[in-house]
Amino acid sequence: MAPRTLSEKLALLADAAKYDASCASSGGERRQSRDGSGLGSSGGAGICHAWAPDGRCISLLKILLTNFCIYDCAYCINRASSGVARARFTVDEVVTLTVEFYRRNYIEGLFLSSGILRSPDETMAEMVRVARTLREREHFRGYIHLKTIPDAAPELIAAAGKWADRLSINVELPTETALTRLAPEKSLRTIHGAMAEVKARGEAAKDCTARGTRAPRFAPAGQSTQMIIGADPATDGQILRRSARLYGDFALRRVYYSAFSPIPDAARTLPLIRPPLMREHRLYQADWLMRNYGFAADEITPETAMLDLEIDPKLAWALAHRALFPLDLNRAPRELLLRVPGLGPRSVARILAARRYRSLRYEDLKAIGCVIGKAEPFISLPGWSPRALPDAENLRARFAPPPEQLSLF
Repeated sequence: MAPRTLSEKLALLADAAKYDASCASSGGERRQSRDGSGLGSSGGAGICHAWAPDGRCISLLKILLTNFCIYDCAYCINRASSGVARARFTVDEVVTLTVEFYRRNYIEGLFLSSGILRSPDETMAEMVRVARTLREREHFRGYIHLKTIPDAAPELIAAAGKWADRLSINVELPTETALTRLAPEKSLRTIHGAMAEVKARGEAAKDCTARGTRAPRFAPAGQSTQMIIGADPATDGQILRRSARLYGDFALRRVYYSAFSPIPDAARTLPLIRPPLMREHRLYQADWLMRNYGFAADEITPETAMLDLEIDPKLAWALAHRALFPLDLNRAPRELLLRVPGLGPRSVARILAARRYRSLRYEDLKAIGCVIGKAEPFISLPGWSPRALPDAENLRARFAPPPEQLSLF
């Protein structure tokens, strides 16, 4: 077989990288050289889009270094026993692609993952060389996200954090039982050990010495992880509790959820169909409630239960706690205001700021940015009262999407 061209490798290894969702680029710092110059320094195939906290869309070159892999994880299209076409980039090829894509204004950064080629240390060392070459030789100041291999030596993880803005280590599956059954070469203890190493080095980089100097920088955008949803019987309640522990134990920036997608020649232990994408969406909403609204996992859904697919988890919580409503928007504390459907952190902050000077009225809500239609049954203030709050069944029917009509044609 003739050697693959660079474009052929790009097509294969960009497609192979699409299953990894943990590539958001929020939280990165801008790297500026002393003279303000440097490639990528600024305020097609393989390009993915991530979003910063301010809503700005960021384009990344998202590729694998190689889809050869010595591991045989049952859920992975690139597992050792898979019959997929294989390819491998050299370090210089990844550097060239990143630089050329940037010069054409296609991307603002690089997301690089990899299958395990020969050994975790050898593969991780090549990924580190990519990042180091971009920084030192090409003076690349754009965003770099490296997927860290948990089994790699601590010194390689340290080197990855030196050159990359963010590191991610995938926990892969929600439970240890599922990981042992579907990915026997991987160990939850090893994964947690690598996460703890990244957390410790990140915290050390923020500390000042006795002389007031900072330790060397280390992955300033933190670390993230990904869980595959629907490949095992784990409930949404179990998944959310696992995420809450990961956030608490390892100070993760994000947990990403990726709905399992059936793969060719799959093991019999895997489901034949993918879970509904709405399940993935509801998990993201619930995760958002935990990170930004003060919800605990056990408030959102019982451990043995699944999230409601028809209505969002915040509305489901409000319907289950009707005794707390309606809330007086001019008196309720911030913690309860955040529990009102249709009110987000920004609108709650505006409500708290505005009511220092006068009582809010119903007509003020639109200017504040509230989703009035959703909030109305749960609030009271001058100019509006829900009077008799409808029962949960009627409210649910009001907000749930109508059943799909069956076509006769």
